[in-house]
Amino acid sequence: MSDRYSRRTLLKNTLIGLAALPAGGLLVRDASAQAAAGKVDEKDALAVSLAYVHDAKKVDAAKNPQYKPGQHCANCVQLQGKEGDEWRPCNIFAGKQVNAKGWCKVWTLKPGAKVA
Repeated sequence: MSDRYSRRTLLKNTLIGLAALPAGGLLVRDASAQAAAGKVDEKDALAVSLAYVHDAKKVDAAKNPQYKPGQHCANCVQLQGKEGDEWRPCNIFAGKQVNAKGWCKVWTLKPGAKVA
C-alpha cells in the first residue's frame, strides 16, 4: 500500500514540475535579451497611465501626490538588471528598459534601500 502511495506522489510531483518548466523559462532572461530591449517611451499608453518619466525630478507632484523626492527607479523593487546601469529592465514594462533615474506610480521601495 505504501508502494502505491509513493508512486502516486512521484507522478503528481513530476507533473507539477513539468508544468512549472515553462514558467521558469519566463523568469530567466539572458543578458543579450536585456541589452536588445528597447527603452520605454514616455508617450507609450502604459507609461502615460503610470505617469512614467525618465527623470524623477520632472514628476508633476500636483498630479502624483504619492511621489516623494528621492524616489526613483534605482531604489524601486521592480527594477532589475545590473546595479549601476543607467537603463535597466523593469518588471512593469516587460521587454523594455527604464532609466534608473526615472519614476512611475508603481514605485515601491526596494528592501534595504533608502530614499535619499
